[in-house]
Amino acid sequence: MRSRRALLQQLSAFAGVGLTSSLLSPKALAKGAQDPRFLIVLCATGGGSIIDGPLAVKASESATPEVLNTFPDAMVKQWQGSPFRAVDLSMNSIGAIPAPFSTRPSAVLERHRGALMVATQTGTSVNHQIAERRSITGNEAFRGRTLQELVAWQYGAEVPIPNVHLLAGTGFNDAGTDATVPAWARRQVVADPAIWPLSLHGTKGLERGLPADVLQAVRKVRAEQFEPATRFGQVYAEAPRLAEWARLRGEPQERIEAMGLIEKLMVAEDSPALPLSKFGLRSSGSAAAARSAFPNSDTDPLHAQAALAFLLLKHGVSVSVTLGPDFGFAYAPGVSDGAGLPPDSVLNPPLGFDFSHQAHRAAQAVVWSRIYAVVDGLIGLLQAEPFAGGGSMWDRTMIYVATEFGRTKSRPAGAEDWGTGHDLNNGVAVFSPLVPGDTLRGGVDPDTCLTYGFDPDTGEPTPDQNNAEVDIFSGLLGALGVDRSDSGLPDVPALRRA
Repeated sequence: MRSRRALLQQLSAFAGVGLTSSLLSPKALAKGAQDPRFLIVLCATGGGSIIDGPLAVKASESATPEVLNTFPDAMVKQWQGSPFRAVDLSMNSIGAIPAPFSTRPSAVLERHRGALMVATQTGTSVNHQIAERRSITGNEAFRGRTLQELVAWQYGAEVPIPNVHLLAGTGFNDAGTDATVPAWARRQVVADPAIWPLSLHGTKGLERGLPADVLQAVRKVRAEQFEPATRFGQVYAEAPRLAEWARLRGEPQERIEAMGLIEKLMVAEDSPALPLSKFGLRSSGSAAAARSAFPNSDTDPLHAQAALAFLLLKHGVSVSVTLGPDFGFAYAPGVSDGAGLPPDSVLNPPLGFDFSHQAHRAAQAVVWSRIYAVVDGLIGLLQAEPFAGGGSMWDRTMIYVATEFGRTKSRPAGAEDWGTGHDLNNGVAVFSPLVPGDTLRGGVDPDTCLTYGFDPDTGEPTPDQNNAEVDIFSGLLGALGVDRSDSGLPDVPALRRA
């Protein structure tokens, strides 16, 4: 958390040790602060299969549809001139979980396919943690820096917490390995989005308040007298990490407290369960809109993440936010007919997309529905939010639906649900005005259900070759306008809007 002036002073010091990356250029950073872009990494954790999402294959298109992951023609909705498909699906269970569900992805694609680009790729790992990391580093393509760090570095020099992760414990949350990335551009992991805003002020919200001058005096005594006199303070007096911790508790903490983020980011409303008014607090002025878009934010972890993601961007707290469903089971109580769980009560099956090991078609349908719902809500909120320089915040935002890998393409003959394994072959979905909309880069071979690649320059399909993580990584950086001058990355103009 630094002003641009402080940042440029730091860059001057870096210059003395021979760091030459153009990302350290004051000119690039200044331009980024004036004309920012925003990144939302929406993690399809567990292996979101692109052919169960916007690239569904119709049975009539395949030579052997009964043994491949194809759908009956009547279930597949298409739009004239569009490469995308949607399958509205209803089933009586999610594998062994007796929970009926119905999904309608066609409604979301109807609204937003004009901002959707799908790019195919074949990855390099089917290990969850490793493949997740490679989806945000392009397989360590740019000195081990992550997409989130790069966006935060270029566009977040003047915001307090540029790179926030609302999902924890996955490779999508990994920090990069380049030590030259400034500490302020690295990830800030939030364990609980619902109560995290309470941590952004030292005393506000206490039942018995503390006058500002008293608080300042207490902090001064703590920093200058008490802590240095402890055994810990004496042993580690010269430790760089302790010095950084002390610095963060000084002017940066005071700036965050002065911004009033404890209230600006508060999604929850005043209630007996969370009596904000009793403690002199109130909800964000935009909390009602966020709760309208994500009505289950009190009970659904993903809705809570998405609501906070919007507020972080709206209030200029962050420029990069990472969120998504995890491996945890999420359930919404309802009324059952006695034959099983209430309809649509399973919000997130155990293991998320990876429940496909047991129930591929059902798990993919339920979790894709969650992904689409978050996309729909965020786009609606960002479209309604004016940007100070003109237009809306959505005009300069990218939602990157990142996943580890695809799933195996075969099924037992005629099976309506079955288990699948991990498969390198897949694709990614990107919703943004910054990419070519209603556009597919690559394609799917209906006789194998395998995706194939595209020409990085023209975007034309290349059935005889595939694209790798680095192509997607570099293409997205290009669409976001991130400076890649000295990166050595391939240019992929096909992934950015002309």
